[in-house]
Amino acid sequence: MDTEEIKGLLQAVLVDCEIRVESEGSHLNVTVVGEVFEGKRAVQRQQLVYGALKEQIASGAVHAVNMKLCTPAEWQAA
Repeated sequence: MDTEEIKGLLQAVLVDCEIRVESEGSHLNVTVVGEVFEGKRAVQRQQLVYGALKEQIASGAVHAVNMKLCTPAEWQAA
């Protein structure tokens, strides 16, 4: 899968978020910034991303996902 397809899958679940996807074969680097993460723990944030990519992970099209998931305030502070 190409990065635009992955980005589209993530945008369908993570509405109104800024999403960046980079890939190295079946390994993805995903950065998502959005209010959707407000009040959520790291594991809950990751579950949202894994949920959007579950079919691609199950099929082996995506093997590993490295994530940076932030609220806009956290992104500004970084």
